[in-house]
Amino acid sequence: MPLHPEVATFLATLPPPPAGPLDPVAMRAAEEAQVPPVEERLPLHAVEDLTAHTATGDVPVRVYTPTAADRHGLLVYFHGGAFFLGSLETHDHVARSLAKETGLKVVSVGYRRAPEAAFPAGLDDCYAVTRWAAEQGEELHWDGTTLALAGDSSGGTFVAAVAARAHDDGFDRITHQVLYHPSLDLDFDEDRYASLRENAVGYGLETAGLKPFNAFYLDSGADPADPLVSPVKRKDLSGLPPALVVTAEFDPMRDEGELYGRRLREAGVTATVSRYAGAGHGFVQHFSWIPEYHRVFTETRDFLTRR
Repeated sequence: MPLHPEVATFLATLPPPPAGPLDPVAMRAAEEAQVPPVEERLPLHAVEDLTAHTATGDVPVRVYTPTAADRHGLLVYFHGGAFFLGSLETHDHVARSLAKETGLKVVSVGYRRAPEAAFPAGLDDCYAVTRWAAEQGEELHWDGTTLALAGDSSGGTFVAAVAARAHDDGFDRITHQVLYHPSLDLDFDEDRYASLRENAVGYGLETAGLKPFNAFYLDSGADPADPLVSPVKRKDLSGLPPALVVTAEFDPMRDEGELYGRRLREAGVTATVSRYAGAGHGFVQHFSWIPEYHRVFTETRDFLTRR
């Protein structure tokens, strides 16, 4: 099917990208300016800003409690933004929807970003908060069952990397990994995946923009050959948590996400790959208000509760 008409209409209103190098400070400010005031956001039982005291240092987190129940399962959420954009604020609506639709308590991680923080600072923060959430289970009123990871775009990179790192460390409390239109191979050679050519132009994120958008992360020491940077390059995927991999039809990175799902299944891991028709990269953050795309949260709920 073609690009969703509401998405296409929005993309047609966007000005061409500014000439010259990317300015992370200006781009972050522009993102934050679009965040609605608190009173206009999806209401939940409780939303609380905390500091996770971890082995990597203090990490800001925002904890979303969906209901007044005494105990909840946990979902640790890593926002996207090409490793230099995104924040607790810009992805607040995603975390709220995850909490409401899944019924889980969501811990959103304000990890350190490039270029100010070199690799692997952001990854270290995400892994440390995941372990902190399990260790602080009593304080978080965790019911001791679900401990899921979820992330969009570069947050999906961190989901796969944290799941692998936890497995290697013998930390076996993670029950699920959920990746929304993930970036899993930071080698952007256009011959690697058909989607890099098929979806190169005209769908929002363009193939030519992948290198400059990820340059802050790569220039900080992230090696695309490292499986913690490009998780699809990990040789042995066996023993990882069950996965839901959500891809977008018109995303240049569609095929690497779907390859990750296939490789998980080949390694004996339960993995579901769900491609959203008519969608482009970033639809979970930018277009989840469209009913066809808001179902990504109920699909996540169904995956997390499936026996």
